[in-house]
Amino acid sequence: MNKAFDAKIEQSEGIDLQEFAKARNVKYFMISYTDLFGGQRAKLVPAQAIGDMQKDGAGFAGFATWLDLTPAHPDMLAVPDPSSVIQLPWKPDVAWLASDCLMEGKGVAQAPRNTLKRLVAEAAKEGMRVKTGVEPEFFLVTPDGKQISDEYDTASKSCYDQQAVMRRYDVIAEICDAMLDLGWQPYQNDHEDANGQFEMNWQFDDVLATADKHSFFKFMVKSVAEKHGLRATFMPKPFQGLTGSGCHAHISVWDLSGKANAFADKNIELGLSEKGRHFLGGIMKHASALAAITNPTVNSYKRINAPRTISGATWAPNTVTWTGNNRTHMVRVPGPGRFELRLPDGAANPYLMQAAIIAAGLSGIRTEADPGQRSDIDMYKDGHTVTHGAKLPLNLLDALRAYDDDAELKAAMGEEFSAAYIKLKTQEWNSYASHFTQWERDHTLDV
Repeated sequence: MNKAFDAKIEQSEGIDLQEFAKARNVKYFMISYTDLFGGQRAKLVPAQAIGDMQKDGAGFAGFATWLDLTPAHPDMLAVPDPSSVIQLPWKPDVAWLASDCLMEGKGVAQAPRNTLKRLVAEAAKEGMRVKTGVEPEFFLVTPDGKQISDEYDTASKSCYDQQAVMRRYDVIAEICDAMLDLGWQPYQNDHEDANGQFEMNWQFDDVLATADKHSFFKFMVKSVAEKHGLRATFMPKPFQGLTGSGCHAHISVWDLSGKANAFADKNIELGLSEKGRHFLGGIMKHASALAAITNPTVNSYKRINAPRTISGATWAPNTVTWTGNNRTHMVRVPGPGRFELRLPDGAANPYLMQAAIIAAGLSGIRTEADPGQRSDIDMYKDGHTVTHGAKLPLNLLDALRAYDDDAELKAAMGEEFSAAYIKLKTQEWNSYASHFTQWERDHTLDV
């Protein structure tokens, strides 16, 4: 265990889950946690047993999921956070709970939600309350995942397609209705740039709340899609030639009351304060290493290094640049008091993505990092002329190497977490690299 994170995690005591179950006719609770690869793991607990589980947690064998643990480790306990409880809109006799992982009374330092909570606490010590909103994109595909589910969705410019979004009205409306009932304040849903691709947006919030909602959103979208005989995928690039799925993050920092936006300054260009520029400077400084977290799969690099799609643009960055209100760069400042990081993709772990943003931003503020030269060109047309911005990693291995070389970011994310993440992700890369493909046969059989 990381000595810096030995204290038992404090949980909200404001909600008695047994009383919640009685009041809402809940029969079961899903005690859920997210592993290093973004996999959501859960136990289904009868409401009659939730009292002890709320206090002590549900037991898991950590080695059985993507955590760097062995079969010899003791039980890992997922202790539910009562403030995160959500009654499933599509199955109201079940309620979902985000949880924190403990082992022998101490927080598991590599666990993603624990990592995020530690960084939230670090930011708070410096008087900062980080808020984010996310823009998750996903495809609705056939159950076998081989093609998009709407045979009529074939336009080369399919973004905002009115007919296409209405043909999937039953799925999109059911998800949006759920978010409305949950008080998330959803404000728009649309058909995205690729055929079969959609995006749904809800109000920004404190980073931990956003991460919990993002985690639940992915679970909800997949579940509702299955209910309708479809499959939802957040895979970054499921189809060659079509735009990939991003998960853009809108970032701002507030005072601890949450009322004063520390990133807003109407007297500075673009309305982004000095603190905001330093936070952005940290993002720019650590961008290549950040990619290992925000773009965590082999497939991720098919999106950020993609050739032009049939719509005419990838809508994904490949260079470390920033700009004003221009969607062709890695970071844009669309309005005062915030900026949008366009690097993350659909595979990003909801907790680790937010943790990495805070870690890089805190680094920038502490070192008064300069974000560098602002660029306002069309990167898809004139990106080759940029000489001040580094290229983003070409593949997952390059990203992992960049992360391993970034001692400052590794330390900020936690040495135990970083060691576990690099180890398991490198194993994943090695598995991919040793896999024989049809491409190799097509191009090498007659050499």
